[in-house]
Amino acid sequence: METFQKREVQMMQNVHLAPETDEDDLYSGYNDYNPIYDIEELENDAAFQQAVRTSHGRRPPITAKISSTAVTRPIATGYGSKTSLASSIGRPMTGAIQDGVTRPMTAVRAAGFTKAALRGSAFDPLSQSRGPAPPLEAKKKDSPEEKIKQLEKEVNELVEESCIANSCGDLKLALEKAKDAGRKERVLVRQREQVTTPENINLDLTYSVLFNLASQYSVNEMYAEALNTYQVIVKNKMFSNAGILKMNMGNIYLKQRNYSKAIKFYRMALDQVSSVNNQMRIKIMQNIGVTFIQAGQYSDAINSYEHIMSMAPNLKAGYNLTICYFAVGDREKMKKAFQKLIAVPLEIDEDKYISPSDDPHTNLVTEAIKNDHLRQMEHERRAMAEKYIMTSAKLIAPVIETSFAAGYDWCVEVVKASQYVELANDLEINKAVTYLRQKDYNQAVEILKVLEKKDSRVKSAAATNLSALYYMGKDFAQASSYADIAVNSDRYNPAALTNKGNTVFANGDYEKAAEFYKEALRNDSSCTEALYNIGLTYEKLNRLDEALDCFLKLHAILRNSAEVLYQIANIYELMENPSQAIEWLMQVVSVIPTDPQVLSKLGELYDREGDKSQAFQYYYESYRYFPCNIEVIEWLGAYYIDTQFWEKAIQYFERASLIQPTQVKWQLMVASCFRRSGNYQKALDTYKDTHRKFPENVECSGSVRTGHMERDPLNLLPRKSVLPGPEIAKCNYFSGEKYYLSAFLGSSLHRSWIKRCSGICQKTEEVGKNERNKGTDSGQNYSASSKGERLNARLRALPGTNEPYESSSNKEIDASYVDPLGPQIERPKTAAKKRIDEDDFADEELGDDLLPE
Repeated sequence: METFQKREVQMMQNVHLAPETDEDDLYSGYNDYNPIYDIEELENDAAFQQAVRTSHGRRPPITAKISSTAVTRPIATGYGSKTSLASSIGRPMTGAIQDGVTRPMTAVRAAGFTKAALRGSAFDPLSQSRGPAPPLEAKKKDSPEEKIKQLEKEVNELVEESCIANSCGDLKLALEKAKDAGRKERVLVRQREQVTTPENINLDLTYSVLFNLASQYSVNEMYAEALNTYQVIVKNKMFSNAGILKMNMGNIYLKQRNYSKAIKFYRMALDQVSSVNNQMRIKIMQNIGVTFIQAGQYSDAINSYEHIMSMAPNLKAGYNLTICYFAVGDREKMKKAFQKLIAVPLEIDEDKYISPSDDPHTNLVTEAIKNDHLRQMEHERRAMAEKYIMTSAKLIAPVIETSFAAGYDWCVEVVKASQYVELANDLEINKAVTYLRQKDYNQAVEILKVLEKKDSRVKSAAATNLSALYYMGKDFAQASSYADIAVNSDRYNPAALTNKGNTVFANGDYEKAAEFYKEALRNDSSCTEALYNIGLTYEKLNRLDEALDCFLKLHAILRNSAEVLYQIANIYELMENPSQAIEWLMQVVSVIPTDPQVLSKLGELYDREGDKSQAFQYYYESYRYFPCNIEVIEWLGAYYIDTQFWEKAIQYFERASLIQPTQVKWQLMVASCFRRSGNYQKALDTYKDTHRKFPENVECSGSVRTGHMERDPLNLLPRKSVLPGPEIAKCNYFSGEKYYLSAFLGSSLHRSWIKRCSGICQKTEEVGKNERNKGTDSGQNYSASSKGERLNARLRALPGTNEPYESSSNKEIDASYVDPLGPQIERPKTAAKKRIDEDDFADEELGDDLLPE
């Protein structure tokens, strides 16, 4: 215990405690201040209060010694009390003697101390007793300055309204607002010149008004006015940096295809841009290159784009450079340009969209930027790069090597070694499509089957193409199999789902096909093929309203698609609304005015409506563009028969006989037209020729066609004949052509014909008797009457002629008849008193073999 205490004493000897007061206190003096600044104790300061009350009118007596006017007080601090000062004022009083020096008197009037204070007036140094200050004087609205400011405001508003109308697409309103702004700005300048000096004119406002007016002229294609306005800006030296607007003038000349002036103004604008603004210089040089391409000066364009690719390479310049080398046919330069295009950096960092850790905050930030505007711009930039590369590869692949396959292989190798590795498979698919266009299906199938073994995206694309290939080849089983592979590889591939729906549609399962088409639309609402096919499916299911909705939606997407317009017209026709069908077909004609099928459809609809003239117009246009449509030819021939233009009808039926030489009806219709036009010999020759070609045809043998050619033989009569009997006997019936009359007697009109011929023959007999009784030419006339008697006897022996007929000796012959192909023709009713010439029956004998027993 003692030992422990000793050790403790020794340890305490080595301990040095800090003193209670540190001479070097770092924080000392911070709370010391002069009492003159202590405003809280001013109320307790008697000297200050006396000075306030008296305004120094009655001051305390001046003493040689400064007396303390304030009660000393300790200064409270956190560290204890400090020494107190003698006065809170902290300065000697006026006139006081301090350190042997008298302080001079000062003026107090400026501080608000006047003589009135001596008379007991209150202390008011700020003159608050006078009341509030008078209100500010209102500015006069009629003053020139106010008018100028108001006019400036109106001009600015008009310029803004013009820009807004332009952005909304109302170009005419934008131009009107720009013109109004220009007019008011000129009024503003005149007013400013009257009020102020010309140096005070607002040049920025004038520049904006003129520039906006020129822009509106340009977008409204008023190029002359736009150029004049730009010239006003460019020639005004007061406008700084106005020379850059010469680029806009060059754009206008380019639109006018004035390439020389466009290049001139582009180069003048290029001289106005300093080398510091490199991006603007590159854009102007790109415009120069485009102008050279449109002018056909590919070598100059190549120089411009080579300079751009050496200074600041970009995708558009590389693509245009490849096209220029393709135009001049330089294979090696094409390869180099394609490699330069591939090497253009995209400046897209895909790693920043992948969360590197499980930090919730980092994951939220990554999710937020995955689909923002910057990400969308990067997607658009990558899509544009892929489009340029694919287009360039498809363009140069067939020409850079001896074969297009070798060219594609070179492009694929270059792409694989670049940052666009994914495009190599797309180039392979394009290679297969090229084989398809060349109708080399085996090579295409081999390439697609190789691609089918790769990753899911490429596998789905290859299987989709194979499915379409087999579908076009009518191999629906293979098409369905590959469609299943494509759907299983990528369920969200709309093309694969559409192909699967097509295979199901071909098998007749329309409901299931509609389901596949709907799923394709759910995955991609812009899949027009699926929307078109589902419309056809609803049409097959007779759900016409839904089909019409589908095609109308498709029409909103594809405004000028002739197929969609035709399907809408077809739906309206099925819905028995011909007026709407005609209206939509007219839109089809406006898109493709030379389609013969659409024109014939319009003719058919107008024919149903009873408008023959419009129907003829469209049928004739259809025939003019496609003169091999049998239906159109038949309608036109029938139209000319109805209008009794037999010669024109012959032209159409002859063309139909050339198109279908094995159809006898066309040649019979030609013969009928010859017969109706009065060319009987040509009609008879045509019948004979037709009979030789078709000897087994009964209708041809009798020159009769059921429904069209079955006619009363009196139709063969000349139109001006008075007594047709002898002409018939001479021209046809007694000519010895047995097949003509015998075949006719088997038709349905022979009975009425027999009755008419019997009357004619009886009249011939009457004429012969009258002539014989007169005693003139008895021998020949008797022969004629004898032939008439014999013909009568034969006709009465035919079937269906047992009915008696009235003798026409005392009656007129009624030779009127109805022509089924034309209007009713009335024959004149006259007495049969014509003399029979000796040549009427010359060289003709009525044989017993003419009529059947």
